[in-house]
Amino acid sequence: MKLSQLLENNASSIIGDAEITSVTDDSRKVQEGSLFFCVKGGSFDGHSVAGEMLEKGAAAVVCDHDLGLGERQIITPDTRDLYGKVCAAWFSHPERSLTMIGVTGTNGKTTTTSIIKHILMTAGHKTGLVGTIQNEIGDKVVHTNNTTPLAFEFMALLRQMVDEGCEYVVMEVSSFGLVQKRIGSSWFKTAVFTNLTQDHLDYHKDMEDYFQAKKMLFSICDAAIINIDDDYGRRLMSETECEKYSFSIKEQADITADNISIKSTGSSFRLSINGSQYDVAARMPGMFNVSNLTAAIAVCLREGIPAETVLSAVAEYNGVKGRCEIIPTGRDFTVICDYAHTPDAVENVLRSVKEYTDGRLICLFGCGGNRDAAKRPKMAIAAANYADRLIVTSDNPRNEDPELIIKDILAGLTDTSVPYDVVTDRREAIYHALKIAEKGDIIVLAGKGHEDYQILAGMEKIHFDEREVVAEGLKLLENK
Repeated sequence: MKLSQLLENNASSIIGDAEITSVTDDSRKVQEGSLFFCVKGGSFDGHSVAGEMLEKGAAAVVCDHDLGLGERQIITPDTRDLYGKVCAAWFSHPERSLTMIGVTGTNGKTTTTSIIKHILMTAGHKTGLVGTIQNEIGDKVVHTNNTTPLAFEFMALLRQMVDEGCEYVVMEVSSFGLVQKRIGSSWFKTAVFTNLTQDHLDYHKDMEDYFQAKKMLFSICDAAIINIDDDYGRRLMSETECEKYSFSIKEQADITADNISIKSTGSSFRLSINGSQYDVAARMPGMFNVSNLTAAIAVCLREGIPAETVLSAVAEYNGVKGRCEIIPTGRDFTVICDYAHTPDAVENVLRSVKEYTDGRLICLFGCGGNRDAAKRPKMAIAAANYADRLIVTSDNPRNEDPELIIKDILAGLTDTSVPYDVVTDRREAIYHALKIAEKGDIIVLAGKGHEDYQILAGMEKIHFDEREVVAEGLKLLENK
């Protein structure tokens, strides 16, 4: 493409209308005719190799200050921002051909986006999904490494969605994706805010910084649907200027869920919106899922999907893998696998499960290495508030010593009386949970959810699927 087509008057250049063969912010991918963007990351600054990229054959480099490289440098205040816009132009702006729906928050993004996509697909609208577990184009699964893909990969994915006939894209919009301008010039018809609790403070300097990152989504949307059961949601309602609607499962709001009934097999409630009331039945248990369902239904009704289609789609939906997922055991106790890996998420899932537990509630959990260490004792406190017994183990230790991570966790149990066991190896910990389970007990395996791997020292990724581990553990019990 011509340089002028890519820049679209977002920056000026004096090198003429050069033919550009590729656009990238990765120095390893530069080739003859590339447009290289100097982006400053956590450990590498692209500005440091700008001259080298020109020697390698780049047509020009984009930088945020004068590098003394003459006419082959293009100076712009924010190279990340321009890179996202140029990536969109490179793929002929696929975001303009899609109705975009974004969901942000700490917890509930995956479930909410998945429900919205299911309803839209049921209504006959081919829909793409960008999410934590996987990306999807209609019924086709596309592998993902990041909740929000990097700018070039994101626009390539949207281009593929458009080319394959998608009308909508529903996406989890991460704080990383917003701060790092990965979504380019995307504009969202509807944006949803689920909640904000402590997470990613290894990246964001504090909760205020985290909130401001999430808030960015609501400056690039037509309308917002915001959870006012959350303190940050109430604040967002007062600070965002777009068209906005509040939703709640606790108090009167623009969109309200009440008459809520939770069972192990699912939930039911009455939804009030725009003066109309709807009786909702779903196969997804848990108060937090009522909140997710409320937001998802509101989005789809706003899109003009007939209420009967929405309610029917919700009633037949089985839920999301790794989100309060029941793992079959054939025993008189229950095993639930959930992705809960923050204090708030642990509290939400355990509080919900506690409501339909006949025996003891046993919670097995750990905390990831190389991540926000401050949440470790808080995770323990949250678990101790609802569980009858705890099993403290590893999650993804990465390059940290698992024993030291567990030590941080145990600091939160100092003032509690809940009995706990420490089993560092997660496989052995699951075996132990199955061994001590009694009739009516529910075991919640928290933290891994949909993940089928563990990340160990040296960032080695090994296969680890808790559904398989549970099956192995049950077979071992049979043989004893």
